[in-house]
Amino acid sequence: MWKVLSNRTYRHLFLAQVVALLGTGMLTVALGLLAYQLAGANAGSVLGTALAIKMVAYVLIAPVVGAYANRLPRRAFLVTMDLVRAGVAVSLPFVTQVWQIYILIFLLQSASAAFTPTFQATIPDVLPEENDYTQALSLSRLAYDMESLVSPMLTAALLTVISFHWLFGGTVVGFIASALLVISVRLPRPAGKTPTGGIFAKTFRGISIYLRTPRLRGLLGLNLAAAAASSMVIVNTVVYVQARLGRPASDVPFGLAAFGFGSMLMALTLPKLLEKRADRPLMLLGAALMTAGLAGGAAVAAVGGPYEWPFFLLTWFVIGLGYSTTLTPSGRLLRRSANPDDRPAVFAAQFSLSHVCWLITYPIAGTVGAALGMTATFVILAVIGAAGLAAAAICWPRDDADVLEHEHGPGSDTEARNPHLTEGEQTEPRRHRHAFQIDDQHTRWPE
Repeated sequence: MWKVLSNRTYRHLFLAQVVALLGTGMLTVALGLLAYQLAGANAGSVLGTALAIKMVAYVLIAPVVGAYANRLPRRAFLVTMDLVRAGVAVSLPFVTQVWQIYILIFLLQSASAAFTPTFQATIPDVLPEENDYTQALSLSRLAYDMESLVSPMLTAALLTVISFHWLFGGTVVGFIASALLVISVRLPRPAGKTPTGGIFAKTFRGISIYLRTPRLRGLLGLNLAAAAASSMVIVNTVVYVQARLGRPASDVPFGLAAFGFGSMLMALTLPKLLEKRADRPLMLLGAALMTAGLAGGAAVAAVGGPYEWPFFLLTWFVIGLGYSTTLTPSGRLLRRSANPDDRPAVFAAQFSLSHVCWLITYPIAGTVGAALGMTATFVILAVIGAAGLAAAAICWPRDDADVLEHEHGPGSDTEARNPHLTEGEQTEPRRHRHAFQIDDQHTRWPE
């Protein structure tokens, strides 16, 4: 898996991702401490609102940026977004009112919503070979999991010697380092042309392609299953460990680590598995593992007893395994499902629609947990996960071939009328076979 780092351009982009993630991890802790300083006992409400603002920015901004990403020079755009994020991080220590936090968080997350899909859509052009790209996806998943483990430890160590305000400085350093790494390499120009049409058509082009592609409709179901499982982990780990089990705060990281280690283990294993297995059965298996983990968690919470703590850790580990199995290969599906000129818009659609799923499941995990307890929360999220799994299995065909025979409309039976018919293998007038994606020439998926 590590050989892909021999590619200098990808190596610099991967390091840019790592340092930006570490900076973001510090920002998360620092923001919580700043909220407590300004709002005291209402800090939880402030952070909840900030999280909602983050999700809204992700859902609204990503499709707009995806529509115009091909018009912009990639390197300059990515560097600009890093600098915007650094500028916001510099400003945060100086806020004195809660509403100022909300404005700055919206600006920060809007820049992230512009940066992340564009960055993700660049990697397939840097690594055109599928095996290399698969390894890059696993490394990306590994980077996210390592950040969730390393950032809290690094932040805790720093807080022993500095004020939390200086953590924002670490965030600034992370974003500036990311910008320098991006600017140090030459990125490939986006292939293809900028899509035509008005602002509405361009903004929703990626979502339109996404929803007309069967395997991507299946991916949306898998996103819902992943959101249900990860929301339980992110929202309720602290509550479960401290309020339900009565364990000290120092045990909370062990719960998050169990999830992270499961995810990391699968990220390291997936490149070999994907050489022998198709995406569909593995990703469905991952969603099934997450759903089974939630159902098992309901049983553990209902039974309780002296072994609840180790079974809780095992539940989080299983969910982590399923989470990585489900989401790590998703970039392969997006790459297969879009022409190069539409790729930024389709990656942006995945970014936006996946966060719609979290926007649904985060409040459920929090409000049901507070009102009805952990057992009911596990059950409800397991039902949501099962619904996502079922939708994916139905929408994503078993025989998911890349090359499809299809027919073009009347008047397209000669090369002069439709030069596109010379591409691939022409089987009869107006019919031919080639790698199929939804685009201007192909507006419907073949029956």
